Amino acid sequence: MPGINPDFMCHRLALLPQAKLVAQRKRKMGEERRTAVKSEVSQLTNVGFIREVIYTTWLVNVVMVKKASGKWQMCVDYTDFNKACPKDTYPLPNIDRLVDGTSGHEMLSFLDAYLGYNQIRMYPADEEATTFMTERSNFCYRVMPFGLKNAGATYQRLMDKIFNDLLGKTMEV
Repeated sequence: MPGINPDFMCHRLALLPQAKLVAQRKRKMGEERRTAVKSEVSQLTNVGFIREVIYTTWLVNVVMVKKASGKWQMCVDYTDFNKACPKDTYPLPNIDRLVDGTSGHEMLSFLDAYLGYNQIRMYPADEEATTFMTERSNFCYRVMPFGLKNAGATYQRLMDKIFNDLLGKTMEV
C-alpha cells in the first residue's frame, strides 16, 4: 500500500480514560445496500485499506448514503467512538486567510487530494478501534478513515509538516 511512511506520520487515537467501550447493535439494511457494502468492502480489502478483525472492543455500523449520481457511498458511524475522544486542538487554517493569501497572484491552481486521508496509516495499536460490522464479518481500517473526530487535524498537521517551507510563500493548504 503506497502512502506516508508511518515513521513520519500516522493517525493515533486518544481515548478518554473513563470512556465506555461501545459495540453498536447491528442495523438491518436492504439487499441493494448490502450489495453495495459487499462491493465497497471488497475494494477496500483489495487495496489494503481494511483488514478483517476477529475479536474487537469497539464495533460500529456502516451507513449507506445515496449520492447524487445514484451510487451508494459507505460511511462508518463513529458517533459513539468520537464522543470518547478528546478534540485535537491543532490549529486549522482560517478560510478567509487562505483566500486573502491567494489574491493578487497571476495564477491559481487547485489540487483536490481526494484520497489524501487514505495515505495516512492508522497507528497499528489503534487500528482495531476503527472496527465496523458488515453482513458477514467485521473489519478495521489500516488507514485513517473519514469520520474520525481528529482526522482533519492529523491531515492538516501532515500537510504543514510536508510543505512547511512553502506555506504562505508559494502555496496554501
